[in-house]
Amino acid sequence: MEFNQDIKLLIDGKWIQSSERDSLPLINPATEEILSNVPIANDKDLDNSLTSSHKAFKIWSKFPPLKRQSIMLKAVEIIKSRQEEIAKTLTMEMGKTLRESRQEINQVIETTIWCAEEGKRTYGRIIPSRDSQARQMVFKEPIGPVVAFVAWNFPGGNFIRKVASALAAGCTIIIKPSEETPATAVALGECFMEAGLPSGVLNIIFGIPDKISRYLLESPIPKAVTFTGSVEVGKHLQSLSSNTLKKCTLELGGHAPVIICDDVDVDKVLAKIAPWKFRNSGQVCISPSRFFVQDEIYKKFVDGFVNIARQIKLGNGLEDSTDMGPLIFEKQLRKMEILVEDAKSKGSSINLGGKKIGNKGFFYEPTVLTNLSSKCRVLNEEPFGPLVPILPFKNIEEATEKSNSLSVGLASYVFTENQKNAHFLGSNLNVGIVCVNHTIVSVPEAPFGGVDESGYGKENGIEGLESFLKTKYISEIPSI
Repeated sequence: MEFNQDIKLLIDGKWIQSSERDSLPLINPATEEILSNVPIANDKDLDNSLTSSHKAFKIWSKFPPLKRQSIMLKAVEIIKSRQEEIAKTLTMEMGKTLRESRQEINQVIETTIWCAEEGKRTYGRIIPSRDSQARQMVFKEPIGPVVAFVAWNFPGGNFIRKVASALAAGCTIIIKPSEETPATAVALGECFMEAGLPSGVLNIIFGIPDKISRYLLESPIPKAVTFTGSVEVGKHLQSLSSNTLKKCTLELGGHAPVIICDDVDVDKVLAKIAPWKFRNSGQVCISPSRFFVQDEIYKKFVDGFVNIARQIKLGNGLEDSTDMGPLIFEKQLRKMEILVEDAKSKGSSINLGGKKIGNKGFFYEPTVLTNLSSKCRVLNEEPFGPLVPILPFKNIEEATEKSNSLSVGLASYVFTENQKNAHFLGSNLNVGIVCVNHTIVSVPEAPFGGVDESGYGKENGIEGLESFLKTKYISEIPSI
């Protein structure tokens, strides 16, 4: 299939082609072919993006919420008309199955609609005054221009969480999508611009990540920074932001525990959790990545997981028969090999998989690991791939202790028919999200985010808009 999306910078309402700038190659992870070239923003581009974002904020922040909603909903209609085309672009640059890409673009649509609607409800309040002549009022106002950095694993979803929330709150935004997956962001940016978004409200840039982040975050113009990515980079961005005291929203890594109690129907649990594990080849921050299974059902669960994983067909995401696509790049493939070799060296068993597949593309087998030492790296480092470490536990107190043993706490999954167990685990797991007896974690109307080294601040829900708002208190007496 031909790749039809040109990769461009969007600065102050103008599109800049890769032929006008230094560029990086965009690689298809399923075939390793070069799809296109990604333009690198220079210093002048960054200055223009900052200046235009500052100027446009004075206009966009004054738009009534209904007018902002109208433009955003018009963008939704354009996205809908191009949904299949954008989904194919996403699959070619990222590797996930076309089925998953379609779901992701549908999520883009739902998120934009929800944020556009919720932008009308950034309510303040009236506080009863101690003085009968005074009025005490609290207002929510747009915080200012925003800088956003997003990871490659959800080229549409990560992009729209930042953009739709910022726009709905009345902010302008400079966003740097990943250079590994730029095309989906550009395709969505085109839809917003065609919908009538004023110049400078949305700027899309690419380049060397550290250089871009240092340049933008040293400027006093942006008032907030929002980031989706690794713990290490999140800490770095927070440090850069401290000099100008920018408000930070950090959605960082996780290592999601799954606790499966012995009162469940094992086959029903497997039907839910196994496909969820291999979604996007395991390259998901909320991917179940540490499986704790109660002793009585441990062997049945391991055998069942192996049987399901064995049937997964790897291949190009554009093919209808494909269940799981490639990893994003060779470095991710090498990481799987290192984690598996480390587990083997510490006495772990490989029940299935454990190796690269094929000579073209970055494909790695679904891999089930047992007999793991607590010192295995796969239990202590987020794998971000199709690795399934499964460990037994005796009681829920032990499972909770093991789940809470790491410094990250994003998502967790609990499977039990016992309400007492569900309540205990929901109350005692140190994470931002607990999902009981299902796997649907991320929806536009509910807050998404972690605790501790998984970051702070929330995306989605009313909390997501709050990240882009500031609070003003006015106490007023009619006359002296």
